[in-house]
Amino acid sequence: MASRSRFHFPLTRRRVPAACALLCVALAAQAQTADTAPTTTLPTVSVRAQGSLPASDIAGFGDVPVARLPIAVTSVGQAELKDRGSNDLRDLTRLDASVSDAYNSVGYWSQLTVRGYVIDLRSNLRRDGLPISGETVLMLDNKSRVELLKGISGMQSGVSAPGGLVNLVVKRPDADVRAASLELRGAGNVMGTVDWSTRFGNERSFGLRVNATAERLDPELHDARGRRHLLAVAGDWRISPDTLLEAELETTHQSQPSQPGFSLLGDRVPSAKSIDPRLNLNNQPWSLPVVWDADTASLRWQQRLAGEWRAQAQFVTQRLKDDDRVAFPFGCSAEGNFDRYCSDGSFDFYDYRSENERRRNDAWDLNLAGRLATAALNHQLRFGVQGLRYEARFQKQAFNFVNEPGRIDGSAVTTPQPLADDDSTNRDERRTEFYANDAIQLGAGVGLWLGVRHTRLERQSVTTSGTEPTDYDDSFTTPWIAASWQLSEPLMAYASWGQGVESDVAPNRPGVYGNAGQPLPAAKSRQSEIGLKFEQQDLRWALAAFDIRRPVYGDLGECADADPSDCRRGLDGAARHRGIEASAEKRFGAWTLAGSAMWLRARREDSVNASLNDTRPTNVPARSARVLVGHELRALPGLNLFAALSAESDRTLIPGNDALTVPSWARWDIGAIYTQRLQGGQRLVWRAGVDNLADRRAWQESPYQFGHVYLYPMAARTWRLALQADL
Repeated sequence: MASRSRFHFPLTRRRVPAACALLCVALAAQAQTADTAPTTTLPTVSVRAQGSLPASDIAGFGDVPVARLPIAVTSVGQAELKDRGSNDLRDLTRLDASVSDAYNSVGYWSQLTVRGYVIDLRSNLRRDGLPISGETVLMLDNKSRVELLKGISGMQSGVSAPGGLVNLVVKRPDADVRAASLELRGAGNVMGTVDWSTRFGNERSFGLRVNATAERLDPELHDARGRRHLLAVAGDWRISPDTLLEAELETTHQSQPSQPGFSLLGDRVPSAKSIDPRLNLNNQPWSLPVVWDADTASLRWQQRLAGEWRAQAQFVTQRLKDDDRVAFPFGCSAEGNFDRYCSDGSFDFYDYRSENERRRNDAWDLNLAGRLATAALNHQLRFGVQGLRYEARFQKQAFNFVNEPGRIDGSAVTTPQPLADDDSTNRDERRTEFYANDAIQLGAGVGLWLGVRHTRLERQSVTTSGTEPTDYDDSFTTPWIAASWQLSEPLMAYASWGQGVESDVAPNRPGVYGNAGQPLPAAKSRQSEIGLKFEQQDLRWALAAFDIRRPVYGDLGECADADPSDCRRGLDGAARHRGIEASAEKRFGAWTLAGSAMWLRARREDSVNASLNDTRPTNVPARSARVLVGHELRALPGLNLFAALSAESDRTLIPGNDALTVPSWARWDIGAIYTQRLQGGQRLVWRAGVDNLADRRAWQESPYQFGHVYLYPMAARTWRLALQADL
């Protein structure tokens, strides 16, 4: 960022960005005298147009490159995550226009919306292709890339929300690595990491990779200091040229107070400019941090068979423990509104504590994949069986009204009410899925892609007091079909259709629902998609149009009087999302341009509540865009500059009310990456950046959560500086 000193930063901490600029000037001057060979490679800043994207683990078609798949897939590599200062899964919202926030609170687990649908934390997340729980903090320090499959995922997951799947790909000991880094962020956030990998033994048949991270969390948000650490070990044994055994273990810990949202003030949307984004309403003397502990391990065996066939067996297990605690603002009893704050800026405060939550997630997969020729057709087949066991065990929780009201200026001091006497719900799930995929080459560049998955599901739940039990099982089949046509070597057209499914049970409350505790009809989503993909050495673009219809569960009948003879839980119409996605990456000499955009028309339809029909979903922008411009300074080899724009249109706040919205927003981030090559092959990589350059004040998202409107402000301007040493 050698030339960034001309920017003016009207901050209290003006010396910080100025120091970043001066440091980059010094680095650029040093580059003129360092033993640095000129480079003509693309900048590492969000630019992937150099060669083909790798095959996707989550797509289900083996080694087929992403550019040849009739599926919308985004893959974000480790270098790109580092260049953009991304340490959290929620940072995908800055990298892809189809992804937006869904109740993303500092100190809490990440929640994402894809194509307008909130992904399910228990069904839409994968680790090396196997299902995991996202009900914890998922750290990226030992991940080589993050994959996002957009749209209906019934072929890859028997039960899941229709937005898409997120897959975390673990780093493996594929090469010798000796890397360490130190990052400073904001006022006092400090992170150190080590990445070490080696191969040893006869013919280097054994591999070992260790990743370690320790971070002092001190964001710009007040009253949110904490800490986190990660230790991960991955090893493999290449038993023979045809046999590979892999194992890995990861343990993580994070302790940090979380961030409640702001809200409507009576019937008024407060101006984001009047709110300090650094203010944390969870600032009571009795506020405690949310603590996340997670242990994850996996084992994978791969065997090459005769011809081009391969067998694989894989297992992953998670052990999660957390203490979920917050001084929680919720509603305004003084004005009889329980979905917003009071018009004078006060609100009801609750002492929420759920200690010693424990979750266990075990998943396994056995599959056989290979190629088969029949007459004039070539098949790429994959079929197998996958299993999942999930259980969640809780203690009684506290959700107690605090007598004194809170205030949005953070000035209130209240009395804790920690008695834990409220029931939680323990849950169990067993799932077995049989699946088969076939990619058929018909000749003349035409392909037919088929997939089907049959799922058997068992679910049970009961309160911690042993009351309100539910127990049900179900089975369903989700097919998928696509056709592709290679119009030319770089250009492919495709069309696809598929189904996904979600399953639920009516709450076991006999005094409220006439069908309490009974299984509900499976909610089968459908998606149609057509698209174009183009890829050459210096240009890549994609265009897709999609139409997704997802059934919605709701209360049917006269439920206001709590008479079970008049109220039932069931399917109540659907949410239909139709949209167009576009993405492109292009190099113009020393310049690179990358970006994505999405236009979305999301509406409710066929609800028994006529006021909901043809209205927008809450917290979903109709238009969004991400643009990145990178420049490689050829006069100073190794120095790359970039500027990134994120923009989203307005969001609605309350179901059935399109008139009440938060305004659209746009923000700029800037950064610089300087690669300094040393004698002996070592290198130093310096990274500097400023997020939210103009210190924009805006409501970044407006989740309607727990029947309540919340508003989350855009984070204040934050600087970062990192040094990575590759030895």
